[in-house]
Amino acid sequence: MDWLTLFEVSLTGLASGGLYALAALAFVMVYKGTRVVNLAIGEMLMAGAYLFFTFAAMFALPIWLAIPAAVLAAGVLGGVIERTMIRPLLGEPPISVFMVTIGLGSVLVGLVEVIWSADQKRLPDFLPDDPIMVGEAFLSPKVFWGAVIAAVFIAAVLLLFRFWRGGVALRATASDQAAAYSVGINVPRVFSLSWVVGAMIAAVSGIIVGSIGGISSSMGVFGLSVLVVVIVGGLDSVLGALVAGLLIGVIEALAGFYLGGEYKLLATFIVLVAVLMLRPYGLFGTHEIERL
Repeated sequence: MDWLTLFEVSLTGLASGGLYALAALAFVMVYKGTRVVNLAIGEMLMAGAYLFFTFAAMFALPIWLAIPAAVLAAGVLGGVIERTMIRPLLGEPPISVFMVTIGLGSVLVGLVEVIWSADQKRLPDFLPDDPIMVGEAFLSPKVFWGAVIAAVFIAAVLLLFRFWRGGVALRATASDQAAAYSVGINVPRVFSLSWVVGAMIAAVSGIIVGSIGGISSSMGVFGLSVLVVVIVGGLDSVLGALVAGLLIGVIEALAGFYLGGEYKLLATFIVLVAVLMLRPYGLFGTHEIERL
């Protein structure tokens, strides 16, 4: 076995796993705040990438302005989605909201194809392209810098929601909505906050992923791996999203290199089934006990 090759593949997997972790964090934020399983996370990621393409390539804004504009626009989109599609379904059976998110994904894909067409496009380059060497191992510069940006954003979000008042309110609401109401927390506003922040994080992830491999209306497939990550880590666990993101990234990289690209998803779903058989709530998910 070529240990250098194994090391390179594993490094690439860890870097890719950082992007999975960032997108999974967007999913977890929505689930923790609203208990909604958002199956349109891949399409929201895609929407953020296309918003960046619009501001940077079509409106010719400088990169330093196009990125925050795209992220803010994605946040507005998340707020609109929550207010118009999710909030009216509060109190309805979970399957109703679940199906709405599936429909939301199809709507976003349709809008992208109508507005920008289904053709693949490239985002303006903004990541450094100097070779990255870790010892004797080579790592793609775009993947490396994408992982660095993802790590910075993950750290920023964790700190923000640890010390910011809105983050404390979200964590309180996630723990017990009735108790949050009783202490004066505006729970509907927290619902909106979780969707806005989730959409903004997804947009950052989409911009990074799009800058590495281009953008198209099929970017939502990325959401399949993200869904595996959040289920393996635990739907409501931020730590689980981070750990599972790195784990799935490495497994996909190894399976793709040694078995072939067509086995990447197969390998991740095997891991998913194995974890669910041993820990139905995921590696770090909260065990829910119901009294009948």
